Amino acid sequence: MLPSHITQEIETLSLKSKLSDKQKKEVTGRIDQMYEDAKISPGEAIGIITAESFGEPSTQMTISSFHFAGVAEMNVTVGLVRLIEIFDARKIPSTPRMEIPLKAKYHTVETVRDVASKIKETKLGDVAETISINVAKGCIEIEPDRKILRDLDIKPAYLLEKISEGLKGMDVKENKTSLVVKPKEKELPLSEIYKLKEKAKSIHIRGIKGITQILPVKEETGYIVYCAGSNMKEALQLDEADTARINTNHIFEIAHVLGIEAARVAIINEANKVISDQGLDIDVRHIMFLADVMTRGGVIKGVTRTGITGEKESVIARASFETPIKHIINASLIGERDDLSSVVENVILNQPVPLGTGLPGLTAQPFKETKP
Repeated sequence: MLPSHITQEIETLSLKSKLSDKQKKEVTGRIDQMYEDAKISPGEAIGIITAESFGEPSTQMTISSFHFAGVAEMNVTVGLVRLIEIFDARKIPSTPRMEIPLKAKYHTVETVRDVASKIKETKLGDVAETISINVAKGCIEIEPDRKILRDLDIKPAYLLEKISEGLKGMDVKENKTSLVVKPKEKELPLSEIYKLKEKAKSIHIRGIKGITQILPVKEETGYIVYCAGSNMKEALQLDEADTARINTNHIFEIAHVLGIEAARVAIINEANKVISDQGLDIDVRHIMFLADVMTRGGVIKGVTRTGITGEKESVIARASFETPIKHIINASLIGERDDLSSVVENVILNQPVPLGTGLPGLTAQPFKETKP
């Protein structure tokens, strides 16, 4: 029996190709046979097949490679390093990256430039010519770069407001050429003023937090702003962005903003991209299977001793991966039982594996002797 989405697709394509009832029946029969042939046989060791399907081709992958056309600071991790990052479920990728496609009405050079500058995070240190300590008066003097403020369309009053928000409990005033930051109540020691000065440099003025570099690129589908850094939650609030096509390589961020199903799709897409970029071919069903295992509990868990492997029911299977003494002692202390239902533990104990031909229990019925 074919799934409903395949049946619907057959109906659509049959109408489009103007197939007769006989041709449609023949096509459906052939697809049904292909679907049955593609199914996994009962007792198939799909875990081992998936592991081998990843393990063998990944030996041909480059260990570490970086590439991002145009800007040196916007490199992105690819190859084996990125694959390990995905399947180990690292909380933060080594090179977070986001793609923000723009809506059709913003596809002019001027508007793209404006939107890109709006996306990139701007800190006080980026728009200040100098940030210095006035030791005599016990205050910090910030001299803004007027040209940069003009280019970014940042008004002095807006800058003053942002500094006041970033430095709570401080009195921020505007002089002729600079902004003066001074404690409201008492004088601070020089060491505290120095810390305040360093904190002032990182005050967020505008843009999306975490986006350190931007690169607008014109592609067939329109303009896309490639970003070094990732902040999907804020990017989805941009009016200029085509929010349905925003993408990031930060899988945990996707899970937090869009949910676990979206994270599962992201794992599949990211792994598939890394593998295909290396010129390798792994059946997508192996990647889907691994993504399912990583996300089945509602949270992302890596193929590590604290993730998927640490949750195995078998004590011997857990012990065979890493830290065996720890697993065996803990199991002994609580009197844990091992039913020997998987592959590893039966191989260790030199028993038939309960898969394939070892799955069914066979009994032999001897023939009764017949008297001549």
